[in-house]
Amino acid sequence: MNRTTPNIPMAPMWPDLAPPPRLPSSHPGGQPGQQSGRLPGAILGRAWRVPGEAQCVAWWDRFEMPEHIRAHSRGVAQVACFLAEAGHRRGLDVDVSTVLASALLHDLAKIYCIKHGGNHSQLGGAWAMALTGNPLLAQGVIHHVYWPFAVDLERFFTPLAVLYADKRVSHDRIVHIEDRFEDLLVRYGKTPEICERIHTTNRQAKDIEDAFSRLLEIDLNGHAFDHGQAADKA
Repeated sequence: MNRTTPNIPMAPMWPDLAPPPRLPSSHPGGQPGQQSGRLPGAILGRAWRVPGEAQCVAWWDRFEMPEHIRAHSRGVAQVACFLAEAGHRRGLDVDVSTVLASALLHDLAKIYCIKHGGNHSQLGGAWAMALTGNPLLAQGVIHHVYWPFAVDLERFFTPLAVLYADKRVSHDRIVHIEDRFEDLLVRYGKTPEICERIHTTNRQAKDIEDAFSRLLEIDLNGHAFDHGQAADKA
C-alpha cells in the first residue's frame, strides 16, 4: 500500500521581523540609539526592539538570576558601554543601548544551565531572541564565550564588545585578561581539552583587545573603564 506524507506547513524558524530602517550616515544630531540601522524599539515599531535597563532587570528577576551573576553582568555592561560610547564618538555604526542590553542579558541562562546542564550562551541567546525579537542583541549573548568568525569590528561591533567585556570582568571586578583566564583555568580546567579551549579563547580575547585598541586609539590593556584608573590585579 502506497503511503503519502501529509503536506503539513512548516512554521518559520524566526519571527517575521521587519528589517531596521536605515538613516543617512550624516543624520544630524545623532545620539546613542539613533545610528543607522540601530534604533530603539519605540521608533522601530515592529522592527528590532531594544529593552531598557529596567526591563533587563525584570528579566533577571523572572529567570531568578542570583546577585553574584547580576554584579558580573553590570561589570560587563560597564566595559561594553565604554567601548560602544567610544565607537559612537568616532562615528561608528554602533548603538549604545543595544550593547548595554546585550551585555546585561549575556548570562541570562547561566544559573539555569548550572542547575540543569546545557550551554548557557546558546540557551541565553535563544531566550534573548524570544524576549526581544532583536537578532543583533541576541548575537551578543550567543557569542559572548567565543567568536567563530573574522574579528571585523566595524561589521560585528556589538557581539565583539560584549565578548571582550566578559573577558575583562572576573566575578564583579574589572581585571586584566590574563587574570581572568587564570581564574577560569582554576575553576574549570579539569581536563587537557578544557584547558586548551580556555587557552584558545584567551588568545582570541587578546586579538580582539588589540583590534579595539587600534580602532578606538585607546590602550585597553590595563584600563579600568572608569575614570582612567588601572585594572585590578586578581
